Amino acid sequence: MTPEPRFGLFLSQASKPLVQVYDEFQMAEDLGFDHAWLVDHLVDTDGPPDLPCLEGWTLLAALAARTSRIRLGILVTSNTFRHPSILAKEALTVDHISNGRLILGLGAGWHVDEHRRYGIALPPARERVDRFEETVEILTRLMAHERTTYHGRYYRLDDAPLEPRPIQQPRIPILIAAHRPRMLRIAARYADQWDTFAAMPGTATDGLETELAERMAVLDAEARAIGREPATIRRSTWATRDVLASEATYRDFVARHGSLGFTDFSAVGPRPGETSALSPHRRDGDPGAASEPDATGYRQIWAGSRATARIRSMSRFSATRALIRAIFSVSAGWVFTRRSWTSEATE
Repeated sequence: MTPEPRFGLFLSQASKPLVQVYDEFQMAEDLGFDHAWLVDHLVDTDGPPDLPCLEGWTLLAALAARTSRIRLGILVTSNTFRHPSILAKEALTVDHISNGRLILGLGAGWHVDEHRRYGIALPPARERVDRFEETVEILTRLMAHERTTYHGRYYRLDDAPLEPRPIQQPRIPILIAAHRPRMLRIAARYADQWDTFAAMPGTATDGLETELAERMAVLDAEARAIGREPATIRRSTWATRDVLASEATYRDFVARHGSLGFTDFSAVGPRPGETSALSPHRRDGDPGAASEPDATGYRQIWAGSRATARIRSMSRFSATRALIRAIFSVSAGWVFTRRSWTSEATE
């Protein structure tokens, strides 16, 4: 059966004060999104290196403690920053803090400048992928067994436990970002969710010539080659905040990528002060409703709306999201067993 579609916001923490990150994740939860994401970078990769950028996994733990429903993750963790056993402990801890809402996003690492600035080795691409494959295998074994011994070329574990066990069973879901053939092969073997996105300058897909459909075909073929049903892998993608310019652009983004077989759809969150498909609007005679965003940013708007909880049913996006789910339920044969999104979000 085709998985139910899910919707997310790629919020990031780059160039943002802590309070803004808190408020944006609360906004995502209040609006009923299924997941929200940080980045794992030591500098803002889209701006000057002296802009602020809080560390991803420690921040994710704080966000896990401040939210209650939305799934959380890092899109994606750079394998070059941590030993896999440390990453396993970090993920386990966030899984417990969130009561089982973590998605463990993994990538090989790519940003040259931040590695140079902080004195972290960035091996050649082939070695990075070798190391990444060992990491994914170690994480898989740690979550599957009470004790793990692993002797690889780059990492070694001897009789290592992972206690307490993850809240999510049989394991914390693993998302693998993969855009090229060898990484796609690893994703086909290990991923619960595969992530890719269109070629974009200044990102991990910079210079990539293959289209999304071509990458998906490779993933499916690699899965079948090892006897895995491709439909067991969720497929996620994200786009810039431009797709949130209106309900129409967002519907088009979801429809185009849904037709390719994607199951999870994320967009970069709007900047404070931008009007978008997420913008709340005021109803006549309703002083508790939030007005259009202004230069004061998210904090005033979303703090006020949370006090009344009315933004959950009043956001223009609520209607868009319900419509998208309805379209998918008819066109792709998805069967929904849970209540409508609006009733869930207002509880």
